[in-house]
Amino acid sequence: MLPYFLGCPSWSEPAWRGDLYPDSARSADFLGLYAHVFNTVEGNTTFYAQPSQATVQRWAEQMPEHFRFCAKLPRDISHSSDLYAQFDAAHAFVRLLKPLGPRVAPYWLQLPAKFGPQRLAELQAFIAELNVPLAVEVRHPAFFAKGEDERALNRMLLGQGVERVCLDSRALFSCVSSDPAVLHAQAKKPRLPTRPTAFTQFPQLRFIGRPELEANDAFMQPWLSKVAGWIEEGRMPYVFLHTPDNVLAAQLARRFHQQLSLLLPGLPPLAELDVEPAAEQLGLL
Repeated sequence: MLPYFLGCPSWSEPAWRGDLYPDSARSADFLGLYAHVFNTVEGNTTFYAQPSQATVQRWAEQMPEHFRFCAKLPRDISHSSDLYAQFDAAHAFVRLLKPLGPRVAPYWLQLPAKFGPQRLAELQAFIAELNVPLAVEVRHPAFFAKGEDERALNRMLLGQGVERVCLDSRALFSCVSSDPAVLHAQAKKPRLPTRPTAFTQFPQLRFIGRPELEANDAFMQPWLSKVAGWIEEGRMPYVFLHTPDNVLAAQLARRFHQQLSLLLPGLPPLAELDVEPAAEQLGLL
């Protein structure tokens, strides 16, 4: 069992066939295969659309008990102009995911850049009302200015036992490229200072990498030391690796684990699936 949670933005990447997944894997098999290697995933899918009850039940049947699904609250809730008005919708969302039990931990509230310091009381009330394991990602510049607004946010989250998600996009924005995937990711992801907070036992890191795997090493190095330190302190951090189109996200996650193992020699290896090269499969037909 890993002493930390490691994963990717999703499990449903067809390009992972022949790498993470067997070339013959069906999309319906992806979650079970993914959960054999990684022990957590970002719940991006719930940010854009709420799943059906049948889908949640299928997830519950495929996710191992040790697995953690960081379900994002739907953007209709997180990006609302009034979180007070979203209490019922948030409770309904939690009820929808109830079949997953403790595997949904923490929920994620990803707030838009327009959600600023003047709404902190609203956020505090929402956290208290929801009363579930929660991590919050903020994007308003005032929360990164090292002033009273940021200190007020941090005090509130610490007092509520809520983690502050750290998104590190420096590797992505160091990339000068005309690749449409890179340009799209740079247009969508925020470019903000990093905040390696640990307000709970479960620090949260989202690392947005470059498409060249080795070019991420210098950017990952400080996080490898930080994550190793958190583990040695007895914390259990969550680490999610992205690449611009996420085709190489699983490879980057495995690279992170390999390099972390150099700092923590007793770290268990990731499980490996039996993946036959596509050329060999074709030769058998």
